Amino acid sequence: MKKLLLASAASALMSGAAFADEIRMGVLLGFTGPIESITPNMAAAAEMAWAEINAAGGILGGHTITAVRGDSTCIDSSAANAAAERLITAEGVVAIMGADCSGVTRSILENVAMPNGVPMISPSATSPAFTTFDSGGMFFRTAPSDARQGVVVAEMLMERGITEVAVTFTNNDYGRGLSDSFAAAFSEMGGTVTINDSHMDGRGDYSAEVGALAAAGGEVLVVFGYADQGGVGIIQTALELGAFDIFVLGDGMRAQSLIDTIGPELDGTFGVVPSAAGEGMDTFLALASEAGFDGTTSFAAQAYDAAALLALAAQAAGEATPEAIAANIMNVANAPGEEIYAGDLARGLEILAAGGEINYVGATEVELVPPGEAAGTYEEYNIEGGAFVRVQMR
Repeated sequence: MKKLLLASAASALMSGAAFADEIRMGVLLGFTGPIESITPNMAAAAEMAWAEINAAGGILGGHTITAVRGDSTCIDSSAANAAAERLITAEGVVAIMGADCSGVTRSILENVAMPNGVPMISPSATSPAFTTFDSGGMFFRTAPSDARQGVVVAEMLMERGITEVAVTFTNNDYGRGLSDSFAAAFSEMGGTVTINDSHMDGRGDYSAEVGALAAAGGEVLVVFGYADQGGVGIIQTALELGAFDIFVLGDGMRAQSLIDTIGPELDGTFGVVPSAAGEGMDTFLALASEAGFDGTTSFAAQAYDAAALLALAAQAAGEATPEAIAANIMNVANAPGEEIYAGDLARGLEILAAGGEINYVGATEVELVPPGEAAGTYEEYNIEGGAFVRVQMR
């Protein structure tokens, strides 16, 4: 199978003449599934980066970038692998912006991307397991590891004087990794986790899970799940049963759809999400607003940065081949070189075309540490009056 995929990929890439001066890059995200409410903004952000580049004349002497979408579903590895195979073998993409959820991202990486030598930059696969996984230089991510997020959530709770919590997490690589990281950090800081229990996505009734969480007790309920799946179901049931009235949210829960579904009862809830503040983020948000999508939603800015890095790496390499792109991502992402922010991609391309060096800062203050992941900063927010309100950056 791997030999067949490699042969098919080679055939697709060799047929590049059919695409004229077009360079194809994949956008592989969960357009259906538990994060489908935030995925459109992630895709729009990635495609906005490439549109910015195309408007400036493209890369490598006038080649334009065409986005080709695939649906990872976030949870169905078989469907995700099939979508990745189509992007590489039939559509001829040279790199993939994605995937999203950690489980399907790992499956795509091992079963499709690595065998075909196609690099991936995920804006949202945050499982700590990627830090120690050897991808052969094919995997990068612009979102920080949940090993960091767990510590940030623990620090936030302790600073707010909350020392006893119940935890529920979605039963997959993302949920387990984040809950384990948080529980270890919170306990080390002197906090108590009364229960650390999983929930399954897609269930119609979460009363049993909420009953166990309520019986264990806690000042608040920490929810490491998905805003369009089990996470929202847990919160709805907890409110209906009077089990908890304040919730602490991981990054997979930050979506306007959650506020729209729960309503005013969600006020007082708080959480964190990977983000940044400063010149690059301000410019990105303005560009997103002009383009007609919400750039404040989870991982939208990281998707813009992931797409920009793929294009800049191709320019730095002097060719848009998978191998060349993969080899140059770390070079354009880090010092030394001219700092390039969101909205300034044309200048970055000019510097690279002239043989210079860049340090891509982007929207999220990109700094990739080995093996190719973001060091990362987080936004702490409260939900007030039906809106996410920033408290501080961490």
